[in-house]
Amino acid sequence: MTTHAKPLFRKPRNLGAGIGITIILLIWLLPTVGLLVTSFRPLSLINTTGWWTVFNVDNGPAIAQHPDPNASYPEKLFSRLTINNYVDALTGYRGTTNYLDDCADGSKPLGMNCNISDLLNPRGMGRAFINSLIVTIPSTILPIFVALFAAYAFAWLDFKGRYAIFAVLVGLQVVPLQMTLVPVLRMFAGVGLNGTFLGVWLFHTGFGLPYAIYLLRNSMSTLPKDLFESAYLDGATHWQVFRKIVLPLTMPAIASLAIFQFLWVWNDLLVSLIFLGGNKPVMTYQISNMVSSMGAGWHLLTAAAFLSMLLPMIVFFALQKYFVRGMMAGAVKG
Repeated sequence: MTTHAKPLFRKPRNLGAGIGITIILLIWLLPTVGLLVTSFRPLSLINTTGWWTVFNVDNGPAIAQHPDPNASYPEKLFSRLTINNYVDALTGYRGTTNYLDDCADGSKPLGMNCNISDLLNPRGMGRAFINSLIVTIPSTILPIFVALFAAYAFAWLDFKGRYAIFAVLVGLQVVPLQMTLVPVLRMFAGVGLNGTFLGVWLFHTGFGLPYAIYLLRNSMSTLPKDLFESAYLDGATHWQVFRKIVLPLTMPAIASLAIFQFLWVWNDLLVSLIFLGGNKPVMTYQISNMVSSMGAGWHLLTAAAFLSMLLPMIVFFALQKYFVRGMMAGAVKG
């Protein structure tokens, strides 16, 4: 009996579709690669040459700490790259050179101490990163926590009017967020929640609940009914069934929902701008402050943008195995 090994690369069924997808990927990736390379280049080279010249280490201008013509390719390449843009963005440096050089010369930048405390400078991305975490983590956990109990009730508890209430919740997903900003802002002002993290948490929780309940309810409703009947016959309470059966089996949907909610809140600008403003800036707000009114500091935007992308990418890749399974939650029932 002979076996045939599977080919390592399969011939695409539709060559045109493959070429089209490749072109689309290049269109999306090329600017991103350019921004990434630019974020590691010093301002002097950004102003005079394109990002692609970083790979041409033989003919381009040297900045040099490595003037030796016999230096290897990696040495020449890394001599054109620097982390100064990221350090300046994190610390909120405003000056004529860069944060590391000023501190090395002994001339402290204005309002800075040249130590780890500079990462908490209100003008820097470091402080904004912490504020974004304070906003995003509770705004992700709270709606999921509430939605889990509500979804279980809609899926497995029999009470009067549950289908009508669930239909209303589904309909609330189409309500534009902008319609509620003014009334919620006035309500928060009356109870002293404007400018507080609690106000932002409550707003994101309220707007995240309809979709969260819808997704989790659909996922829970696909679980086999026999599991619940057996558990109830064995004397299990609703809390025991929820904790030991429902939670483990709906974990893919919970992870998928966490990704959606986290990315939505992390990338939000409008809600944070309205309810927090510049007193407690988040990363989306602070990026625009990297550039002064006269246009100085624009080269820090690339570094600031990638700093804001870092955590969402980690969250997505850490939970990606649940992502597709969670998106299909409740799509097929039978």
